[in-house]
Amino acid sequence: MADAGQNFTDMFKKFGEQLKVPSFDMTKIMEHQQKNLEAMTKSWQAVASGAGEIAQKQRAIFEAAMKDMAEMAQAYKPGGSPQEAMAKQAEFAKKSVEAAIANTRDIAELVQKSSAEALKIVQDRMKESYEEIRASVEKKP
Repeated sequence: MADAGQNFTDMFKKFGEQLKVPSFDMTKIMEHQQKNLEAMTKSWQAVASGAGEIAQKQRAIFEAAMKDMAEMAQAYKPGGSPQEAMAKQAEFAKKSVEAAIANTRDIAELVQKSSAEALKIVQDRMKESYEEIRASVEKKP
């Protein structure tokens, strides 16, 4: 049985030699794959870092909203004219909408930044990989 496997290996090797298929340097292939894994790890770390920044921003937004609501509740005084109450509510609503727009923009920028960073890591590795492959092919006669 082992003899059949050996014969198959020899047959495959001879077939490659007849077709003039270049031999493979397994060390280089493993180094290449290690670099790919390292690039993916860096990419995932960039995404995770971005997710952490987004979570911090969301926590800050929540805390600011709670503070604003507490201030509004403390400033509330029963009585007064309906026009004054409406003006205060309109001002609070305006402030809330402006904050929501600014916060949404900030979060979108954080998402874009971390995504762009992760994508750049992968793109750089792809370019490097292409150069490695091209260089190895150009060395062969």
